[in-house]
Amino acid sequence: MSNIETLIEGLGDLGIELSVKQKEHFIKYKDLLKEWNEKINITAITDDKEIDIKHFLDSLTPIITKLFEGKKKIIDIGTGGGFPGLPLKIFNNELQVTLLDSLNKRIIFLNEVIKALELKNIDAIHGRAEEFGRTPKYREQYDICISRAVASLDTLSEYSLPFVKVGGYFISMKGSEVDEELKEAEKGIKLLGGKILKKEIVRIPNSDIIHSLIIIHKIQETPTKYPRGGGKPKKNPL
Repeated sequence: MSNIETLIEGLGDLGIELSVKQKEHFIKYKDLLKEWNEKINITAITDDKEIDIKHFLDSLTPIITKLFEGKKKIIDIGTGGGFPGLPLKIFNNELQVTLLDSLNKRIIFLNEVIKALELKNIDAIHGRAEEFGRTPKYREQYDICISRAVASLDTLSEYSLPFVKVGGYFISMKGSEVDEELKEAEKGIKLLGGKILKKEIVRIPNSDIIHSLIIIHKIQETPTKYPRGGGKPKKNPL
């Protein structure tokens, strides 16, 4: 069985304590991640301590924004192994979570984790953000869209902002060097109905890793022509 000492210690630095059930959930999640990773490539990070820091603690840093309290409806775009959506759900069980990824084998893994942890109000769905963002069931239905995906902010904003209802937020989890990206994305974000609220710098506990949380407020509806299909947000960002 995995240990989560680094996670517990790191959260202690943030003044957060996990319940016995939450600790059990993180241990089981980590065990499944390592087990499945031997069959399919979910993550390159397999060391206990590294998983705690680079996946679990990193995924939980958005709670410092105070936006993830209570019964929020959130979607995690390009979730991969479930990061950050699944750790956020374990932390606050009241969240209603959608995990979206374009690789079906990851969705199969995530459904196994959801079943093993007996989590309710969480769905893992297979699909592409540019298609789901145009579907009435998902479009402008969420309080928060969050993404730790590697795309540049201008591209990511076109994939993500269509999911957010007016008054909600898109949070992009980035590295420490983001000023250039922010500048390049500003025009597109405005076009999509968003407004850059702030850049929150976070240090991941128990590490020297510095990350940024880019918080974008959705102030008006996204024009219906966005997101564009055919890979245009990546090939030709707004």
